[in-house]
Amino acid sequence: MENNDNGNLTVWQKLSHAFGPNALLNQDYPTYKFDRKDLLKTTSKQEYDKELLQAQQTYYLANQWTKIESNMYTQSVYYEPTRLASFYDYESMEYTPEISAALDIYGEESTTVDENGYMLQIYSESKRIKSILADLFNNVMDVNTNLPMWVRNTCKYGDNFVYLKLDSDKGIVGCMQLPNIEIERLERGMPAQAAKQNIDEPIENKGLRFNWKAKAMEFNSWEIAHFRLLGDDRKLPYGTSMLEKARRIWKQLLLSEDAMLIYRTSRAPERRVFKVFVGNMDDKDVEPYVQRVANKFKRDQVVDSKTGNVDLRFNQMAVDQDYFIPVRDAAAPNPIDTLPGATNLSEIADIEYIQKKLLTALRVPKAFLGFEEPVGGGKDLSLMDIRFARTINRIQKCMIAELNKIAIIHLFLLGFEDELSNFTLGLTNPSSQADLLKVDLWKEKILLYKDAVTSIEGIAPVSVSWAKKHVLGFSDEEIKLDLQQQRIEKAVGAELTNTATIITHSGIFDNVDKLYGNKSGSTANAGGAPPPPGGDEGGEPPPPPPPGPEPGGAAGVTPESFKRNNLKILLESNSLTDEDSYIDLSKGKNSLGEMEAQLSKLLKD
Repeated sequence: MENNDNGNLTVWQKLSHAFGPNALLNQDYPTYKFDRKDLLKTTSKQEYDKELLQAQQTYYLANQWTKIESNMYTQSVYYEPTRLASFYDYESMEYTPEISAALDIYGEESTTVDENGYMLQIYSESKRIKSILADLFNNVMDVNTNLPMWVRNTCKYGDNFVYLKLDSDKGIVGCMQLPNIEIERLERGMPAQAAKQNIDEPIENKGLRFNWKAKAMEFNSWEIAHFRLLGDDRKLPYGTSMLEKARRIWKQLLLSEDAMLIYRTSRAPERRVFKVFVGNMDDKDVEPYVQRVANKFKRDQVVDSKTGNVDLRFNQMAVDQDYFIPVRDAAAPNPIDTLPGATNLSEIADIEYIQKKLLTALRVPKAFLGFEEPVGGGKDLSLMDIRFARTINRIQKCMIAELNKIAIIHLFLLGFEDELSNFTLGLTNPSSQADLLKVDLWKEKILLYKDAVTSIEGIAPVSVSWAKKHVLGFSDEEIKLDLQQQRIEKAVGAELTNTATIITHSGIFDNVDKLYGNKSGSTANAGGAPPPPGGDEGGEPPPPPPPGPEPGGAAGVTPESFKRNNLKILLESNSLTDEDSYIDLSKGKNSLGEMEAQLSKLLKD
């Protein structure tokens, strides 16, 4: 029995409510309140007719919804055998080098790392949420290793099912790849078996769930991450493979390549014609005679494995076998002629035509697969890169949609129910040319904006607000916000200008001044700077100069002035140049002999 009190629900029940039919996403059945037992008490004929008409329309809509649901279920049932057949084709297409390379390109381009070495970028206003999601994707799920494989499987099959290992306290603690061909997605209102279609299902079965047919296991929507490429509504609720459009062309290419190889094998070799002189020999004896002559050169008999007899009907001519033809004219020239092999082996226009159609279906530029060299200094390849980047961006959006679901589940289990939307996930744009085009576009907009607001004889062509709205595309609210930001930035700039008068001593260079500061008694204005005001001018007297060395004494000691043979050791202290900061080990070195003698004397006693 369903309990509406969230305080008595377990974390898994809360998760089912969040992702089930009763979620806040308005994914439950539409409610049509209509009951024939309801009584309407009114004295108005007009109100009665209105309520009756509304009840009839409500009943009609309820029937419409039931029919549509039944139709969707029938569509998914009929598509299931077709889906399995297509999966077997996808497995066979994997062995075609062009298609395998295209799948690798999909996976590599969709998971390009950024300058920091991360495939997935995480943005959040909360540092805690960002660190939690970074730990989830980079350490727990290891997206740098798993995401390229997930993208490749998604492009290959159109679907990819990943099981999430969940913990009530730690959230998502791991993941596991499931066999795509054995997982069935059951939408709301779709029973797992056709026999249950007319049976009322419990409320928990109205939501999205997954079924592992081979293991007879059923999973909730929050246990499975279903990556899918949505491109064809006929294949709903599953995705559409990137290889779907190439299935028919791929079969034609295989047939054409096999025919080409058979033709090359049978027609390419040269053969020779031997003319055997038979004179006036009887016609019945010509064939045995020619065969006997041919057998002197070659013996190519086929033995039947069942009877052990020689069956000449299956003695097919080998590709390098020659012809022996009887000739009655003794003066016939050229007793041995050479038949040339096929001379049109280089003509493969039909193969190239089918191959171009295959690459068109895969939407991968030929230059990317190595079939042609980029021309025009790579400019054409750059344009193809931009068009191909749009395909990659569509794949990335489908992957990010499910990665967002994984992040929401993890945050929900950790208790961050109020922070479920406080993050944004992104994948690196694989096309640098697309970014450069965006930069060039903004350059042109800024130049146009400057020309539009520059005054000509005291009058600008348009106002700044008009230029921001029609050139830069700002809305009225964005223009107000931009003006407020500029005012704050001007205040910040004014404060930065007065920094020298506000902060007179930062203290960053104190350690360097103590080590390398001039304390020998020379004036601080040795560089020629004028003295500060004061003294004779009526101001405060200048500070006294630092004490110099005593007459006849040594100069001030600095760390660089000590000699290595004094065996000095530098200690941590406030003053690094004081004499007390050093230990002179030479005195102890001179007393070692006396100390040894005293110890020996004590030991003898």
